[in-house]
Parts: sequence; structure tokens; C-alpha cells
Amino acid sequence: MTSKKPQAPAKRQAWVYQRPEASPLSDLFRGGDKGRAARKYHLSDNVMNGVDLAVHFGLKLLPASACSAIGAALGNFVMPRWHQGALRKARRNLERLLPDLSEEEREVILKRNCKNQGRVMTEFSIIPRLARSPRVTWHNEEVIRQASEKGPVIIVGMHLGNWEIMAPKLIDMGFRPSANYTPPNGRARAWIAERVRLRLGYGLMPPGKDGIRPAINILKNGGMISIFCDEGVAGKIRGPFLGRPPHLQGNLAIAVRLARMTDATLCPMHTLRRGGVHFDGYALPPVVLPPEDKPGSRLAEDVILLNSVIEPVIRAHLDQWYFLDCSL
Repeated sequence: MTSKKPQAPAKRQAWVYQRPEASPLSDLFRGGDKGRAARKYHLSDNVMNGVDLAVHFGLKLLPASACSAIGAALGNFVMPRWHQGALRKARRNLERLLPDLSEEEREVILKRNCKNQGRVMTEFSIIPRLARSPRVTWHNEEVIRQASEKGPVIIVGMHLGNWEIMAPKLIDMGFRPSANYTPPNGRARAWIAERVRLRLGYGLMPPGKDGIRPAINILKNGGMISIFCDEGVAGKIRGPFLGRPPHLQGNLAIAVRLARMTDATLCPMHTLRRGGVHFDGYALPPVVLPPEDKPGSRLAEDVILLNSVIEPVIRAHLDQWYFLDCSL
């Protein structure tokens, strides 16, 4: 666990999400960059959009075990062939984080990670069915209900197991969790992701800077939001710290700032794959932020405290961590 004081955040412009603009149909037969962009947008991209839609709705027809097994096979096949750079990063991370293991033991962990990433991708097609099936066993979820009785709640999520099954559980408990939502690349994939989440009952907040004010409003009205405090940004791991000097950039700092501003309770939550399409979901004890002398005076200590809760969980389950293949 790191204990050094976090670095002061560098001055930088807040990130504002901009949805990709559509190319005009009139550019299809033009030359130059505009013509190429239009043909890509309306022709080649739409071929992939059709494939994505066919795969998504095709997978929905399969039994859960078959859908997940296809993903495991794809993860094992695709990663070594088309994502060798990511695998090199993952191997470096495993060597740094698990120095006492042999190279063969680390390769076993890496192979399991590839399979899990593939499973998560295909399981997205069956999330409503999977999340509410007997295949998922939840532990200690009563701590979230107890926290909600005291006021607003910030679910501190982690990208372990299949994190998509957490929101359906919260919705079934009577909550309506809201989360910042950055659409994936590809128009069909973005449409699929938004459709699935809205049908589940998600509240979708804008990504980046535009999502801060809605989050504050939801919490001040006693609601619930979720923030994933393990994150990879532009191919680099920003949280947890994993032995690096702590800092105040990223979701760890955002989560504790929002908690202080709104008197929200921080409730860590994660899932773990028990094997195939069987999961355990865990609600950890709430993170209690100590009193502070003046607003913001304990920000550094708060960030270190929250990191100390999520980092050991991720270190213990690197084979299921989505950001293992980002740079430390």
C-alpha cells in the first residue's frame, strides 16, 4: 500500500466528450479526405455495423454457457495474433506485480485474463439473463441498503469478473444507479451498449466534464451513482496506484470529492468469475472518510484511503482484471 502524499494535479483542460460527426452523403463521390471519410462512414463502417448487430443478436439466442465459451475462445485466439503490444504490457505488469512467481505461472494468469476479456465481450449480449440467473451469488449486499438509508451512495466499482452484472443487482434492490457513459467506438456498438443499459434501468450521465453536475444533483437528491476507480486512460493505468506515487488525477479523487461535497457513502463493489458463467458478487464495507478541518484538507489522505481498499482486491485477481494490458 502506498502512503506518500499524492502529487498535485497538473493544470489541464477538463475533458469534454464530442460525438463523432456524420459525413454528408453528398461527399460520397468527392475526392480527397472528405470523400474517403464519407465512404468509410457510409460504406465500410456500415459493413462492420451490420456484423456487430448480427453477432450481438445472434449471441442472444445461445445458452449462457455457449455464449461465454465463444468469448473465451475468441479471447485466446485474438489476443496473441492482433494485440501483441497489449500482451507485452500485461507480461511486464505481471512481472512487476508478481515477481515471486515463475514465468510459466505468470503465463497461466495471462491466459486466464485473455479468456476473461473475451467472455466479458460476448456476455454483454446476455447480461439481463445472466445477471438475474442462479449463476450469480451475492455476498453482503445488505451493506448497500444500510448505506442508502443514511443518504446518497457512490458505488465504487472495479473492472473484475464481469462488472456489467452489478447494475442489474442494484436495480433489483430498488435503486436506479446512474453512471458516466462513454460510447464505444462504432455506431452499432454504441447503439447496442446504450440500448442494453437503458433497458436494464440505468441512468446514463454524459461522459467527462459534462457529467459532474448531474452526478452532484443526483447525490444531493439522495440518489446513487457508480464510479469505477480502477481505470486505464489512453493505454495507461491511472488507478489503482500499484506501488507508484499516488496522485490526484482520475476517478479516485473524483469519487472522494463527490462524497465530501454531498455526504455520500462510498460503497466498493465488485464481481469475480467463479468459473465459466458462474460469479460471486461482493459488496465491501463502506469506506468511512474521517472528519476534515476544512473542505479539501484531507483530499490526499482520502484518495490514499480509497486506493488502499480497491488495490488489494485487484492485486489478488489480476487474471480477471480488464486493465492488466495497460501500461503502469
